[in-house]
Amino acid sequence: MKTALLTGCSGQDGSYLSELLLRKGYEVHGLVRRSSSFNRQRIIHLETNPAFKLHYADLSDSNCLCRLVRTIQPDEVYNLGAQSHVQVSFENPEYTVDIDATGTMRLLEACRLADKLPRFYQASSSEMFGEVQEIPQSETTPFYPRSPYGCAKVCSYWLTVNYREAYGMHANNGILFNHESPRRGENFVTRKITRAAARIKLGKQNTLYLGNLNAKRDWGFAGDFVEAMWLMLQQNTPGDYVVATGEMHTVAEFADAAFGCLGMDWHKFVTHDPKFDRPAEVDQLLGDATRARRVLNWEPKTKFADLVRMMVDADLRAEDT
Repeated sequence: MKTALLTGCSGQDGSYLSELLLRKGYEVHGLVRRSSSFNRQRIIHLETNPAFKLHYADLSDSNCLCRLVRTIQPDEVYNLGAQSHVQVSFENPEYTVDIDATGTMRLLEACRLADKLPRFYQASSSEMFGEVQEIPQSETTPFYPRSPYGCAKVCSYWLTVNYREAYGMHANNGILFNHESPRRGENFVTRKITRAAARIKLGKQNTLYLGNLNAKRDWGFAGDFVEAMWLMLQQNTPGDYVVATGEMHTVAEFADAAFGCLGMDWHKFVTHDPKFDRPAEVDQLLGDATRARRVLNWEPKTKFADLVRMMVDADLRAEDT
């Protein structure tokens, strides 16, 4: 039985990846932060599985990380933990960099000092491309981050490359473009849209306030994307991979699709609010996942319209209770 250690296991990606690894027969160790409120709704259905084990830890605590890696001796480590909200990173830049950049270094060091070197996955982000230098973006596109979050992820990317080259670690970067699901946090724009559409349909809300409606993103399904994470760590040679659908839509198009699922015209309910605009905007992100298709034999399975419908249906069920 293989053993995997996941940071951020209670998040969207962590929950889907935990399910995938358990189906494949892994023993999964998830790191969760202590909180005064219950924050494990996405993984509560896994906690009765004896192969799923939780540990309190934090990416700010190097001693804790070293102890857990040394004790668990994982075959694979997936670093999904982060302060992952771009807008929040402008308001909490120091915390974002400490967790998203220095936290990655702490975990890499814990792996390097372990009795056996685990294979390592770093959750990199399309936000590293920021002010895009070419369209679409591939593994060779230069980075130009436009937020503290993007800057921290660039640092983590190069730390992962450095540990691979300096210490011979099987360390990999997954440059994931936007990936969504019914488990997406409610403060992210896609989930904000689908939840509001459901609430407006049910008469619980009247208006949805959004920021830049013209921002273009490459949106895929998180459940598809975690498979690419796993595939990277099964290769003989480590590397870096863009994971994306290759299809781009505006925020307005996402809203149109979501409200359309419920027979509503989004124009009647959506209002632009400049307080949700970023200080430095990322206008468009479009990924070229050719390398992932060729080397990993990975393909996104879920179409844009199906993703939106999945999220709207889940929110409608949740709100209609």
